[in-house]
Formats: sequence, C-alpha cells, structure tokens
Amino acid sequence: MNQFQGKTALVLASSQGLGKAIAQKLAQKGANVMLASRSEDKLSEVQAEIKSQYDGQVEYMVCDITDPTQIKKLTEETVKHFGTIDILINNAGGPKAGKFEDMSDSDWQSAFELNLLSYIRVIREALPYLKKQGGKIINIASSSIKEPIPGLILSNTFRTGIVGLSKTLAEEFANDNILVNTVAPGRIATDRVRHLDEFNADKQGISIEQQEEQMKNKIPLGRYGKPEEFANVVAFLASDENTYMTGSSFLVDGGMVRSI
Repeated sequence: MNQFQGKTALVLASSQGLGKAIAQKLAQKGANVMLASRSEDKLSEVQAEIKSQYDGQVEYMVCDITDPTQIKKLTEETVKHFGTIDILINNAGGPKAGKFEDMSDSDWQSAFELNLLSYIRVIREALPYLKKQGGKIINIASSSIKEPIPGLILSNTFRTGIVGLSKTLAEEFANDNILVNTVAPGRIATDRVRHLDEFNADKQGISIEQQEEQMKNKIPLGRYGKPEEFANVVAFLASDENTYMTGSSFLVDGGMVRSI
C-alpha cells in the first residue's frame, strides 16, 4: 500500500507504545518516517523492525521534547533527510499519576513542558514546512479530554489544553490547507496503561489482573484496544482521504467514555 508515497511523517515518542504503532502504520502505507524519543536503543530497534517489514525510508533521532534546542535540531534533521515535513504526529509519555495534594510546583511544571509546551514548540518548528504544501497535524491526547480520570490530575489538566490548542490552530491554519485534529486513546494495551493499572492495583490492594478486569467491565467492547487499532484512526486523519475534518477530537476507547 503506497497511500503515503512521497509523504514525510515526523512521529514523536515513537520508540514504543502508540507512537511506535503509528510509525509502523504510516511506514506500511508508504510514508517516509522520522522516529524520535529519548532512547537510542529502542529507536534503533524500531527502525530495524520497520525496515525489515516495509520499503519506506525510516530514520531516527534521539530527542528530549522538553528541550527546545533538541526540537529545533529534530525538525532540521527531518528536512535534511526527507526534504520537508508533511505530517506531524505530536505524542508524549503520560505525566505522573496522583491527586492534587500529591503534586508539587515541579510536578506541574514538568507535566506542562512534556504534555503541552512540547507540542507547541514542535508545531512552531514544523510550521514553515507544513505551510509550503499543506499538511496534517495530529495531536495525541487522552480520553480525559472528555471525562477526567481519577488520580490523573496532571493529565486531565494538560490534555484538555491540547484540545484548545488544536481547535484554535485548525482555524488559524485553515488558509494554509493544514488540518489539525486531536486523537484520544482510552485503555489501549501499552506499557503506560500497564503502569497505571499497577499503580491503581497497588492503591486498592488488589492484583493487577483484578484491576484490569475492573477496567474491562467499564468498556462496552469488554477489552483493551490494540495499538494498531489506534494507529488506524491516526493514519486515516493523516491521509489524503481526510480532506474536510479539522479542529475535531476523536476518541478511540471502545465506548468507555459515556459523555456525548
């Protein structure tokens, strides 16, 4: 499948979890992909894995997305390798779990820089290239954009900020033919969700299996999602088939969130 032939995608936090699944899906469909995360070992493994399966070009660069200098270098290297940036997938690991009284100023500042300011900075650096021929910006958030998750106040606060950013940029960038959307995972089977299940199981004094069963009972489809199922939605929004969807937020959660 060469749906993305000639397109270049910059995928943040792509050494594991949702970012890796998105990078794999875009490469499968023919895109050139720049991987980025803080772990060179994991990036190298993902690059080798994707190259063994698909024909598209895949490069990687170690990048701490809380560092504006590294972000600037990342976008420059992406353009150096591939000529431009057509698709930007903003993604970041989740912030510290806990309630309001558990959090210090440092916790709030760190979550802001990781989960909101990093997206702003990457968009700023990629924008000149996206403006040249139009493109797609997809900001990965969390189901907390629709329903706050108990014990995740940092995520609840800054993920909703992503929605405000995306909605505003969708209007501001419309004349440049840049479509901006937010995609929010529910319980997708990743290391991050496993960590949260362990955290909540420990608080309740129950086993991880019991915690997972509690969560599955809250999901109408009765199971956790697969990373590739989430990546399918992102790939559609990033594709040329999406020509009129912008400024919207999409849940991939098996029906877990009950709000309309």
